[in-house]
Amino acid sequence: MMEEEEFEFAEDLEAILHLTPEVQQAIEQVFPSQDPLDRADFNAVEYINTLFPTEQSLSNIDDVVSKIRLKIRRLDDNIRTVVRGQTNVGQDGRQVKEITRDIKQLDHAKRHLTTSITTLNHLHMLAGGVDSLEAMTRKRQYGEVANLLQGVVNVLEHFYKYMGITQIRQLSERVKAAQSELGTQILADFDEAFPSQGSKRPGGPSNVLRDACLVANVLDPRIKQEIIKKFIRQHLSEYLVLFQENQDAAWLDKIDRRYAWIKRQLVDYEEKYGRMFPEEWCMTERIAVEFCHISRVELAKVMRTRAREIEVKLLLFAIQRTTNFEGLLAKRFTGGTLTDKRPESPLEPTNPFLEDDPGEDVGNEKEEDLPKKPKPADNPFHGIISKCFEPHLYVYIESQDKNLGELINRFVADFRAQGPPKAGTEEGGAVLPSCADLFVYYKKCMVQCSQLSTGEPMIALTTIFQKFLREYAWKILSGNLPKSTSNSGGLTISSLLKEKEAPEAAKFTVDELCLICSILSTAEYCLATTQQLEEKLKEKVDKLLVERINLTGEMDTFSTVISNSIQLLVQDLDAACDPALTAMSKMPWQSVEHVGDQSPYVTSIIMHIKQNVPIIRDNLASTRKYFTQFCIKFTNAFIPKFINHLFRCKPVSMVGAEQLLLDTHSLKTVLLDLPSIGSQVLRKAPASYTKIVVKGMTRAEMILKVVMAPHEPPVVFVDNYIKLLADGNPETFQKILDMKGLKRSEQSSMLELFRQRLPTPPSGADGPSLSFSTPTPEQESSRIRKLEKLIKKRL
Repeated sequence: MMEEEEFEFAEDLEAILHLTPEVQQAIEQVFPSQDPLDRADFNAVEYINTLFPTEQSLSNIDDVVSKIRLKIRRLDDNIRTVVRGQTNVGQDGRQVKEITRDIKQLDHAKRHLTTSITTLNHLHMLAGGVDSLEAMTRKRQYGEVANLLQGVVNVLEHFYKYMGITQIRQLSERVKAAQSELGTQILADFDEAFPSQGSKRPGGPSNVLRDACLVANVLDPRIKQEIIKKFIRQHLSEYLVLFQENQDAAWLDKIDRRYAWIKRQLVDYEEKYGRMFPEEWCMTERIAVEFCHISRVELAKVMRTRAREIEVKLLLFAIQRTTNFEGLLAKRFTGGTLTDKRPESPLEPTNPFLEDDPGEDVGNEKEEDLPKKPKPADNPFHGIISKCFEPHLYVYIESQDKNLGELINRFVADFRAQGPPKAGTEEGGAVLPSCADLFVYYKKCMVQCSQLSTGEPMIALTTIFQKFLREYAWKILSGNLPKSTSNSGGLTISSLLKEKEAPEAAKFTVDELCLICSILSTAEYCLATTQQLEEKLKEKVDKLLVERINLTGEMDTFSTVISNSIQLLVQDLDAACDPALTAMSKMPWQSVEHVGDQSPYVTSIIMHIKQNVPIIRDNLASTRKYFTQFCIKFTNAFIPKFINHLFRCKPVSMVGAEQLLLDTHSLKTVLLDLPSIGSQVLRKAPASYTKIVVKGMTRAEMILKVVMAPHEPPVVFVDNYIKLLADGNPETFQKILDMKGLKRSEQSSMLELFRQRLPTPPSGADGPSLSFSTPTPEQESSRIRKLEKLIKKRL
């Protein structure tokens, strides 16, 4: 039983003494020990084997047991001591807490005592300060008052929470009374020193007034503002007399006198009163700003009264002098005293088209007549006076309307006198000089007007711009395009058949072609520059007015000039080819007995192409995209016309069809090379153009191949037609039969068979529509080469 109880006790003890690894590690760090008994993984068997490794060592068992018992007694004593020591911890903690409470009470007492002493000192200072303040005020000792008053006000702030105490409230009321008396007294002193009436100011600045300004800094801000207002009003009273509305000096032609007067006054102020007012009051700037406000009102008043006398040169002179003065103010002052909202400044130019160039002239205006001023974005005084001129800028706008009208008329007269650009000269095909002159004038007007106003006058100027852009497009560009009237006779069949040199069939001379190209280039320049002009006008004008700037109509006008110019070039070359195509359709193709070189009509067409296209290309070198448009439009016009003339060639024999096929291939080759024909620099034609040529001329070749095919058996012929042309229109099939020379009875049966053999159109389709794969250009080129070899063998 005893053994079982000891065993259970050992298990309970082991469970109690089982510590977590973290706790065990902490104990080892605090109490490092090499004793095996202190290890967490202590093993009693190993420990006993260590003490008694052999049987002979058992003879020392009594000594070992005695040592272990001694060690156990020491551990018991240590544990007992620690346990007894913990019994007094609670009592000691209560004693410490009581000591801490006493210390806190002493700290509160010390803090309250310090606050009381400080408050008493402040009260003593406040009472003494109020007495001294009242005494100094009566003696006008403003120098001492300035420092004392600020201190008294600062001390009084500490007593705001004690205003419930009668004595404190009385002191506060005495301070307010002293401040009020000081304000009234200082204003009276300034009124006496600077009376509102009278032309002479008594004496100069005094130390009393200088110290009074320091006191005013501490008083109610309204006192300072009243001092400033009265002084400036008195300082500028002479100006109102000298330049009142009924005086000769008040008119715009004497506006320099206004600015000369204020310059003298500012110098006089700096010499006499510069040290009287504190520097932070910025009195010099305040005087200048008030002068500007008065001048703006007075100038507006006199201009309303004498509006009929305002001329554009006089207006520009006044604006120039005013903006120069505003720029001078910007250099001298910071603008920190400006409180009213100034007009929004326009943006600085960023587009090269609108960069200022002081060397350029503006129409009939002389350079000295143009207002020049610093950049508005850097000038806080911009418009402070010059804003008064804005209601009268209609005079300027009307002047620009007149000047632009004269400019356009001069352009027209110069063009008539000098004549159109000549071929072979630098002017041939180039942009007309008048175009650049027009936009240079526009630039000057826009920059100048934006300096005067960014509001409604800019909208009015834009309307003027629009008017004369249209007039330039009509009078200078469209009005000088050559008329498409023929000046030569057509080709004859006999001349073509005899292969004689054909007479000139082009409607336009070389100079006329150069003129058309020059007008086209000018219209393109105007189109691009008008777009830039619109963008810059939107930058210059007020944001609320941006939507009213729209030059789309004018850009469309120049686009129309470009389209008309290209159309004239196309019509000219197309008309030059008409006689040759007419001769082709009237040739006896049924009687052709052998296939030779290209026909004379092909040679004639190629001749006209080689005459016109290089001239047009060279004169449109700066506008390459429009030359490409010319090539595309000519091809779109020529190929359908060529196919229509093919259908008129009837009847056509087998040999005749072969000759036509060879001619068609020659024309196709020339058309593919059209963009670079006659040029030493070979350029690949644009893919869009090549696609049009290949598609159109391939159709012509397919028509001739169908004509060459035998019409027996009919089913094979019809199927071959459908495969090659992919055209479900019976009228086209009818024309093919006419070219083959079939009788009407044969054609009727063929047409009936054609309708039967047509593929069924998809549901929802309006009519017959065929979709077949068109032979690629490489396939067609291979077929043509085979045809050429066949022709050579026959020859």
